[in-house]
Amino acid sequence: METLDSTLDVASGVQVADEVCRIFYDMKVRKCSTPEEIKKRKKAVIFCLSADKKCIIVEEGKEILVGDVGVTITDPFKHFVGMLPEKDCRYALYDASFETKESRKEELMFFLWAPELAPLKSKMIYASSKDAIKKKFQGIKHECQANGPEDLNRACIAEKLGGSLIVAFEGCPV
Repeated sequence: METLDSTLDVASGVQVADEVCRIFYDMKVRKCSTPEEIKKRKKAVIFCLSADKKCIIVEEGKEILVGDVGVTITDPFKHFVGMLPEKDCRYALYDASFETKESRKEELMFFLWAPELAPLKSKMIYASSKDAIKKKFQGIKHECQANGPEDLNRACIAEKLGGSLIVAFEGCPV
């Protein structure tokens, strides 16, 4: 049985599973790791509401590991976008790699995916529960609400990360 954080979001009453918080911490804190540990680090993870709509949980099988990039996944961001459902909402964390004229950076991005085809009730629950998960994700600099694939192109993401300062995202020029 999944353990839950004891704090409830006042707006929606939704709780955040401990595993969600653990994954965020592991993605945020870049410890000195062996090459094998780095391969197991998560590049992207998708979260959803539990069946009873009372808890934010990790969506099973919806993750990209750093070790998969360049091996089984050539374009991690394109793969990430492809993992999002066409007709329902989700939350996600993505470890973005990008370059400015001066340096190369990696920073976490938080996504609220609320596609046009999602049911209105789902959009309302995800929107009202967003604060519950964001409170657990302290230190996220970049947030993106996407309502369709057009909101998730490289130019839009580069704009969120730093606008005209960004010259490349995930190894591709923008």
